[in-house]
Amino acid sequence: MAQRLVDTLHRIGVEMAQVQERGRVADYIPELACIDPKRFGMAVVTADGREMQTGDADTSFSIQSVSKVFTLALALGKLGDQLWQRVGREPSGQAFNSILQLELEKGRPRNPFINAGALVTTDAVLAGATPREALGSILRFIRAAAEDENIHIDASVARSEQKTGHGNYALAHYIASHDNLLHSPELVCGTYFHQCAIARRAASLPVPDGS
Repeated sequence: MAQRLVDTLHRIGVEMAQVQERGRVADYIPELACIDPKRFGMAVVTADGREMQTGDADTSFSIQSVSKVFTLALALGKLGDQLWQRVGREPSGQAFNSILQLELEKGRPRNPFINAGALVTTDAVLAGATPREALGSILRFIRAAAEDENIHIDASVARSEQKTGHGNYALAHYIASHDNLLHSPELVCGTYFHQCAIARRAASLPVPDGS
């Protein structure tokens, strides 16, 4: 089974290296537009802990919205079910960065995985902590889950997000206008931008403990 996986990963890596049409990289954050579209990496960890990879699996990339899962877990750890008074748990039916629904629902985001909801969960993680401390707790959590101490914040991506994140600033200010932020929109957005700029490798996957 392990050899079949190794062979399969190798075949996928070879095929992807030959693909000419790569589509477009994200350009809504200028730093992301600089990413080489030819990069491709894949990593697999089996139930018994064996690791296999192909392509650029050791190349770091910013996890962007994947970070929302980790901040939600930390916010729930702090607030428990009280968090759901500030953010909902239903599909939005709108774009992930839309402000339309937020206006209709008076500053309470529909769920934690659209940008408005992620700003509220980041605000919750900031409670009783400085941005540096909050980001430290997020980093420690992700490093522990991935068993990789090399996971870090990509400063270039974070700066790029801060310079161009006007839509998120607008969302945060609108949420604040309905008293659903404990901290200033600038503080929340700054923390959120750095959170999204956390970089990891495809190969830094959690290793099963066998339980």
